[in-house]
Amino acid sequence: MTGRDGRSKPKIKDDERRGARRFEVRDLKIDLQSQEAFLFAYVENISELGIFVAMDKPLPVGTKLTLNFPARGDVGPLTLAGVVRWINPPSGRHPGMGVAFDPLSAAQREKVVALVRAVAYLTHD
Repeated sequence: MTGRDGRSKPKIKDDERRGARRFEVRDLKIDLQSQEAFLFAYVENISELGIFVAMDKPLPVGTKLTLNFPARGDVGPLTLAGVVRWINPPSGRHPGMGVAFDPLSAAQREKVVALVRAVAYLTHD
């Protein structure tokens, strides 16, 4: 990879590009709701900042969503707002969409951190 000046740029690992560590998830099904759609989807990975949802027909970038997470570990059901930030197109290797959580209140952030810890613990035991 080269920069604008033509010099080689070091390859940055995914975890270094992201603001928070992502954890793979097993069996975390959530409800996604936009103005146009109500979907059930499986979360493939989660961080304190957002999720990746694998789906054959990802929603367009910029789509605002309501995310309904079921209880997991000690974290009860959780409803958050999010927005589709990027997609892997249906014709690609791994179709789906990256959803960033909208700015979280302190209480919501605490619950998300607890959810991420529960997922990390249950997935990596």
